[in-house]
Amino acid sequence: MSDLNLSSVARSRGEQLAGLIALVTGAGRGIGRACALACAAAGAEVIAVARTEADLAALAAAHPRIRPMIADVAADEFPARIRALPHLDILINNAGTNRLQPLPEVDVATLDHLLHLNVRSAFLVSQAAALRMLELGRGGSIVHISSQMGHVGGPKRAVYCMTKHAIEGLTKAMAVELASAGIRVNAVAPTIVETPMTAPFFEDPAYRQFALSTIPMGRVAQPEDVAEAVVYLASPAAGLVTGTSLRVDGGATAQ
Repeated sequence: MSDLNLSSVARSRGEQLAGLIALVTGAGRGIGRACALACAAAGAEVIAVARTEADLAALAAAHPRIRPMIADVAADEFPARIRALPHLDILINNAGTNRLQPLPEVDVATLDHLLHLNVRSAFLVSQAAALRMLELGRGGSIVHISSQMGHVGGPKRAVYCMTKHAIEGLTKAMAVELASAGIRVNAVAPTIVETPMTAPFFEDPAYRQFALSTIPMGRVAQPEDVAEAVVYLASPAAGLVTGTSLRVDGGATAQ
């Protein structure tokens, strides 16, 4: 490709989300941080949500189009803060967690914690965003961060799989219900991603080898791999894409 064409591609990529307002939850670290930076680089004004002020300050310092919002997405009052936003075009519904436990050892506290954050909070956040987009009447894009475990099962992940299968179902239902308003709803389903949350797992060589053995492409995903898919689904380039789940999994679920 010529230098001229490369420049045109770069300009086009840089303007994918120009003029749009994006809200990214769980933006302090890992996938959320990468999504906030990628959306800002693609031209969006980004509202980055996390609980830790220091993480958000570092993120805001990394790009001038990122505005921090210190908040707990699981708090009862958080949906009202979304409804109060002057403008909202994109939601990256990323906040979530995981705890690895064999099925017989799953305790009620873990069950409740994952259901509360991964399902209840994810639903209420996306509901509030959808309501705000409907009020504004200019369409929008909601991208749920799901997982390959929303498509398959895995050991020590019974509760996590359950929550991510719920997100996949929510994606389809919201897409159908909101399509007539021009609001697209999709999911990104990554394989195991190397993030601060998963870093303790990767300290175990056996776990790293296990992770690599499940991915035909032979490498562990990085947050930026997920962020690129998110930007595509959030952008007008995916204007007729809704109700789908884009698996960023190196072929893991194709086996």
